[in-house]
Amino acid sequence: MKKGKLVISLDFELFWGVRDKRTLDSYGESIEKVHTVMPRLLDLFDKYGVKATFATVGFLFAKTKNELEKFSPEEKPKYKDANLSPYGDDAMRLVKEKNEQDPYHYAPKLIENLLNDGVHEVGSHTFSHYYCLEEGQNVGDFKRDIESALAISSEYGNNIKSIVFPRNQVNNAYLKVCAEKGISSYRGTERIWFNSPESELKTTLLKRIFRTLDCYINISGHHTFSLNEVSNAYPYNIRSSRFLRPYNKKLSFLEFMKLGRIKRSMTYAAKRGEIYHLWWHPHNFGGNTEENFALLEEILLHYSRMNQKYGFEGATMSELSKEISMMETKTTPV
Repeated sequence: MKKGKLVISLDFELFWGVRDKRTLDSYGESIEKVHTVMPRLLDLFDKYGVKATFATVGFLFAKTKNELEKFSPEEKPKYKDANLSPYGDDAMRLVKEKNEQDPYHYAPKLIENLLNDGVHEVGSHTFSHYYCLEEGQNVGDFKRDIESALAISSEYGNNIKSIVFPRNQVNNAYLKVCAEKGISSYRGTERIWFNSPESELKTTLLKRIFRTLDCYINISGHHTFSLNEVSNAYPYNIRSSRFLRPYNKKLSFLEFMKLGRIKRSMTYAAKRGEIYHLWWHPHNFGGNTEENFALLEEILLHYSRMNQKYGFEGATMSELSKEISMMETKTTPV
């Protein structure tokens, strides 16, 4: 029987995932803290022999504002909601000239540390935190955005093979562009109605309630899957199993349920030789940092037990896509 896999992906975006100044004023401390959270994450992953895919916004590679503008596409998406665009005057006015002055919009040193570690994968979260299901943008805009992401990443000698779509807005019509650009895997959503990919406007309160409940109670299943399930389309859909919801003081009495939900699903995957894909954002650990790290260490301790008992292994998204590709090659008649 095939060994099960733990896949971890992190949406590395800093301020580009929120953008407006009001959010920066209220949430800026958590974003800034990412610069200390990231080294701790790497240390903890290394301690337990875990690999992760850091899906990184292309803007974060830039060292200066001039470099950011140099790699930006000339023709930009024209979202119906102008607040979604990072290229507007109000958004760009917040960006400082050099990365040393601005912990909210740049992360070249963190990216260099990731690449120097040699264990983890630096994937793409698009160049501009691009929204694939919002009105006003099109496939041409998306193609230009991905080309910019690939170009600025290559400056670091990094060849992007995996993508996580911002807000999990997977647009199936755009997957062909990913394949053409050499991207072999993406993170899709869980196969349940309240996690289906859609625009922010169409994400109803009812769906948000069910998403929250499902983090504590097994409403929708384990969402583990086999390699064979993934291999029927390219790029490969290394879909999500669970969002690691950050610690909430008001719901602290339910933390044991959230942890138990994750551990039971990991055990299920390990026993069946399937994949369990856990994800979150580094800035989720910016608030209640110690509580969030304590929870993560409990999860990784359980991973270690599953590794010893069932051979459960860690893998990046690109490593998993390579394994699927090799499996397909072996089963294809000559």
